[in-house]
Amino acid sequence: MRRSLIAITAFALATGTVALAGGHGGNPSVKARNAHMGLYSFNLGLLGDMAKGTTEYNAEIASAAANQLAALAAFDQSSYWVEGTAQGEVDGSRAKAEIWTDAAGWAEKQDLMKTGSASLAAVAGNGLEALQAGMGAAGEGCGACHKAYRGPRN
Repeated sequence: MRRSLIAITAFALATGTVALAGGHGGNPSVKARNAHMGLYSFNLGLLGDMAKGTTEYNAEIASAAANQLAALAAFDQSSYWVEGTAQGEVDGSRAKAEIWTDAAGWAEKQDLMKTGSASLAAVAGNGLEALQAGMGAAGEGCGACHKAYRGPRN
């Protein structure tokens, strides 16, 4: 129970930090997608730390974080990805212009994240070995999109 409270508190702090950091100027679409990506990162961090043994495995926290990933992946992000918000066009964006010129590839990468995170959510609470085995599918979804459509840090 104590660990759950810690995880929930950490999640709330991370969400608040992302929201506050995004609240100072800039393009609203870019701020929204950066916040969304921050939530992906937070939940993947919790799961990755457990999978690597950096933190103790906790079935309740693993399940909650994996379910958050699945919900985030299923969320309609269409309003985040507005043409004219590629890297170099607006501040804070790392999105490559290919997102808007390769709609089929982009949709394929989003589907990888949806299916990978749903697969992870189905097993994350079933023990450390199940979590470790399930991490690959979610990581593949993240990595495929980042390699193809995320530009370097400026």
